Amino acid sequence: MHVLLVEDEQRLAQAVARGLTEHGFAVDITGDGMDGYLEARHGDYDAIVLDIMLPRLSGYDICKRLRAEEVWTPILMLTAKDGEYDEADALDLGADDYLRKPFAMVVLVARLHALLRRGAPERPVQLQVGDLLLDPASRVVRRGETLIELTPREFSLLEYLARNAGQTVSKHTLLRHVWATDLDRDANVVEVYIGYLRRKVDKPFATALIETVRGHGYRLAAPDG
Repeated sequence: MHVLLVEDEQRLAQAVARGLTEHGFAVDITGDGMDGYLEARHGDYDAIVLDIMLPRLSGYDICKRLRAEEVWTPILMLTAKDGEYDEADALDLGADDYLRKPFAMVVLVARLHALLRRGAPERPVQLQVGDLLLDPASRVVRRGETLIELTPREFSLLEYLARNAGQTVSKHTLLRHVWATDLDRDANVVEVYIGYLRRKVDKPFATALIETVRGHGYRLAAPDG
């Protein structure tokens, strides 16, 4: 999933980005409040991790502006260690969750997965397409009773297709949500990873789930869908 991280402590931002990337997230980073607001307003993100104390525009102001403009991307606010009032203010202004510094990466990842599930009714705890089952929390993938081992990037790609099951998703959209802003690479990387998924998810089984929609992108669909 594609996450915007707005954090001006550079070391913390880089550490959080590395940790999220290792768990299959695509991460964009900015350390400036105004830049973060503009990215959040115009970018296509699944969640926003937002610090409070930022240059030019505070996390409070970013959150307040976004909600006033009906931008409903889930927001997780980072607060000071003893910031009970910070937490209350963040929730009052429209944040969906908060996390106190310092925090464990496993907790941040779990909170983000919870936000993604909570953000819309089509985000269940587990994702199922035909006989394919994905569990984003445990990173488990099965077809029927068969366990399928995927790399973090493969899982992230399959998860995005599953969350949009039945819909055609373009290469550009997949690059944005699975590879973030690392878009200097050839868009054919999507084809390469689709090939990896097909070898693991489709070829060993009687029916294929991953479809190519020529000229448009890819779709994950049950055989009868």
